[in-house]
Amino acid sequence: MQQAWLNGEWCKLDEARISPLDRGFLFGDGVYEVIPVYNRKVFALGPHLKRLQHSLSATRIPNPYTDDDWRKLCHDLIQRHPWTNQSLYIQVTRGLQPKRDHTPENCLVPTVFAYSNELTPLPESLLQTGIRCITVEDIRWMRCDIKAITLLPNIMMKMAAQEAGADDAILMRNGMVVEGTASNVMIVESHTLVTPPLDHCLLGGITRQVLLHVAKESGLEVKEEPISLLRLHQADEIW
Repeated sequence: MQQAWLNGEWCKLDEARISPLDRGFLFGDGVYEVIPVYNRKVFALGPHLKRLQHSLSATRIPNPYTDDDWRKLCHDLIQRHPWTNQSLYIQVTRGLQPKRDHTPENCLVPTVFAYSNELTPLPESLLQTGIRCITVEDIRWMRCDIKAITLLPNIMMKMAAQEAGADDAILMRNGMVVEGTASNVMIVESHTLVTPPLDHCLLGGITRQVLLHVAKESGLEVKEEPISLLRLHQADEIW
């Protein structure tokens, strides 16, 4: 039985209830994190909490918990579910506002929701053959460094990829690679790993951060620089 944490209380996931007047429901006014768990140990929790704080600060939503509170919540989520590998979902919205208005009222109480899913590995065949991607123009806003729950553009671009017979889309802006619909993009050129530099147009992925560190430690050359469409097509590998 999956359990959820909602505003300080545990409940069955399918019994969790959020007011339709919550600003997250009406406006997508909230942020989130997805944190992987391997062998019942949280992966890179510190960087995930740092990114959550960045998103909350950028949207001026007060952080309802301390880092220790978040750590305990993640620990409790893991313990309440049987899976060895899990995916923890944490969402914080600005909270419930009695009157629908674009301008948020002061002193709203953030809504905190969290639950866990089993994290299943990708099929071995997919790891061997890779996936099919198309390139699409990035139609999102200019603050993609915020991990916001407003993901409609990502959904639309993912649907466009599926309609074209592909698995995912690589987003382009002004002729340059940005990221995927739900991941960063890296290319391999000989023994060099290249990925677009961080700015407000893409999310600072935690996996990206770890991979760049591991690549440098392994002696690979790492470059954070713009990737054109031509360079993307000429890459030895894309991932």
